[in-house]
Amino acid sequence: MLDVFITSRVRRKIVVIYAKYPDFKTHVRGLAKLIKEDAGNIQRELKKLEKVGFLVSEKQGNTKVYSTNKQFPIFKELQGIVLKSQKTNQKRITS
Repeated sequence: MLDVFITSRVRRKIVVIYAKYPDFKTHVRGLAKLIKEDAGNIQRELKKLEKVGFLVSEKQGNTKVYSTNKQFPIFKELQGIVLKSQKTNQKRITS
C-alpha cells in the first residue's frame, strides 16, 4: 500500500528502513548492501530525503553517515504508516 504514495521503489525502501528503525545509521554502500539497490540511486534518494528534513547526515572521516531526523514534523505519522503498511502486507501473505 505504501507504493501508492511513494512511487520511487528505492525511496520507499529507504523510508521503510529509517522509519522502522529510527536509531539506524549507515553510509551509502552499507545501505546499498542491505536493500540490494544501486549505490548511485540510493545516494540520490538520500540527498532528497535529507533536503526535506527526514534524514540528517554527519561526516565520519571521508564517509557521510545518514540517520533519521526524529524531529521531522511528521516523523511519528510516517512511522505509523510504515508499520501499519507492513502489518497489512503480512496479513495478505498469511491469508
